[in-house]
Parts: sequence; structure tokens; C-alpha cells
Amino acid sequence: MKTVIGAAAVLAPLAAVAEERGTAGDLAALAETHFAPVLAARAVPGAVVGITYRGEHHLFAHGLADRAGGVAVDGDTLFELGSISKLFTVTLAALADERGILSLDDRVAAHLPELEGTDFGALRLRDLGTHHTGGMPLQVPDEAGDVAGLIAWAKTWAPEQPGARSYSNISVGLLGHIVAQAVGQGYAEALESDLLPAMGMGDTWVEVPQAAMPRYAFGYHRETDAPIRVSPGVFDAEAYGVKSSGAEMLHLLDLYLGQAEVGDEVGAALGVTLASYGETGPYVQHLIWESYPWPVDEAQLQLGNSYDFILKPQPMARVEVPEPVTGTRIFNKTGATNGFGGYIVMLPEAELGVIYLGNRNIPNGDRISATYGLIADILAQK
Repeated sequence: MKTVIGAAAVLAPLAAVAEERGTAGDLAALAETHFAPVLAARAVPGAVVGITYRGEHHLFAHGLADRAGGVAVDGDTLFELGSISKLFTVTLAALADERGILSLDDRVAAHLPELEGTDFGALRLRDLGTHHTGGMPLQVPDEAGDVAGLIAWAKTWAPEQPGARSYSNISVGLLGHIVAQAVGQGYAEALESDLLPAMGMGDTWVEVPQAAMPRYAFGYHRETDAPIRVSPGVFDAEAYGVKSSGAEMLHLLDLYLGQAEVGDEVGAALGVTLASYGETGPYVQHLIWESYPWPVDEAQLQLGNSYDFILKPQPMARVEVPEPVTGTRIFNKTGATNGFGGYIVMLPEAELGVIYLGNRNIPNGDRISATYGLIADILAQK
């Protein structure tokens, strides 16, 4: 993972400062301090906050995974990741690139010939993984009831604001479809039989197996409070359909932080996801990941994760030759379904990562504020 290792070497002073501060005490209690008020205010039935710090895990579990059954949340409770799922899609794409199956610089039309000569077909695969499409809808249009229907829609699509970043399930979903087609498997099969085992993530799923269903939390709709789980849709698995636990997601962070071993191919693919592909006003755009210089004002994090910024096309300067970022940085990604909300954050140079998973979709601002305060307090401890 050249990107992570290189950044850690450049930013050794931060790690040295952290080392002088000694052991970080009871971080689970610190997580409760920052998150409990938010969970109470938003009536979140159940949540888990996981912290990995210098290779040690700390977990704060709150409430119920299933109200009707009285099932308590713990580190193995399965939550819907929402758009955090996209991290796996781009890693699978980067792995296919590493293996020479495709290139992230391929045009879409090279893999979907029916889009030859169209604006969509001219996009590069890495454009799909960085939302650099020039103005694409967030959701798959209602008239596109399946993959064939979506491709038919894509033939007539034209960018509203060429050069802009526009967050979309369509672009990342189609990237996952292209990768799965290239490796000769269905997307869920490619993920669950190849990538996830290679990452040591044996309890992360697209389709939760029957034996694990008792650990699959119910989400609770933030308006009706009814129990709910994600519904099938075009590109659901690729864009928002993965389910995982606090324990598994801490392992994912450990892979990025160099605290867990992984094979060379997958390690290189993870590094590729952290290269710089573009720059927006508040952050650097990676493959799905977004990063900010640290320390960063909370207001800048809030801006980059605001619904206004996510739902409207934003100017983005494309990096023609992706390269590792330098300087101390914080990487993040939000995710949600109708019944769940999550947030994943890491500071590689501090060997610190945080995952929040809850079974109600609370505002991004609440997740960010609590996480920001927690991270600041961890790094400030003596």
C-alpha cells in the first residue's frame, strides 16, 4: 500500500507526538461521551462506535438492533453501510486494474460498446469512481427498471455541467457492473468470493446468509419509526447494499492503517483508492474517499459532507496523473439507507480510525460533529 506507507513516512512527526502522549485510556467511554447525546436527541435505537488506535480496538455499543426481539447491539451486529459500500466497489475495480483485467483509464465504451459515440461512453472508469461526470442524477431514474434500461437511458444522457463532480449511485453502480462483467462473475459473487476473503472480511455481505440473520439489525425509518431494511434496486449491491459490523469495519481500517496484513495485490489496490484524482473546494477526491488537511476546521468537514454539496454538481479540477497525497490528512465517507446511517474516518499518520454505524439515518452533520470531537479529544489526550 504505497500511498499509505509513503504518507506515514512523511508524517512521522505526528505519530511521534502521539507516542509521547502514552496510552489513550478508555476510548470507549470517550466515544460514549461524544455520541450518547446525539443518539438520544435523534432517538437512534441502536448504534456502535468503533475506534482503532495504534492497533488497539475500542468499542462503544448502544441500544437495540431489534426492538421487537430486544436484541442488543454489539461489535458483531450487522448494519447496512449505505454508500460506504462504494469503498468496496472501487477497491474491486482497483484490484482488477492491478491484475491487468482492465484499466481505470479505460473509456466506459471499451466495456459497454453500445455506448460508443455517447457522452457516457466517453467517461473513464476512474471518472465513475470519483463522481467526475459533469452532472449525473443521484438515483437511477424510475424508467430504468433494470441494467438494460439504465444503459438505454445512458445513451441519451448528456452532462449538465461538464467538468463538475456530481455524486451519483449510477456512476459507481455502473463501475461495479463493468468490473463484474470483466472478471466474469456477478458483482456480489466477485465481492464475496474474491475481494472480501482476500481482505480477511468473512462477515461482510451483500446477501446476509440465513445463519447470520439474527445479527442483522433492523433499521428504523426516521419519519415513521417503522422497522425497515434496504429494498432491491438497480445497482443496489454496487452502490449501497453491503452489510457489515463494527468489528469488520475496524479490520478494514486496520488494513488501510497498516495494522493488519494483506496480500500484495489487494494492498496495492487499497493504495490506489487513496491516490488523488481531483480537487474540489473543501477536499481532495480519491476513489470514493474524500480527504482534508489535518487539522481542519469542523466547518470545512461539514461543508464537504453537506447535503447541498452532495446533491448539486460542484466544480472539480481533475488530476490527470493520480498521485499520493502528502501532508497530514483525514479521510472520510458517509453512508445511509432509509433505515441506517454510518460514517467512516481515518487519520493514517496518527494510526487512528473511527467507524460509526446506527440503525436510524441521522443527519450527516450530527455524525461528523460527534466524530470530530472524539478524534480531537483522542489526539489531545496526554
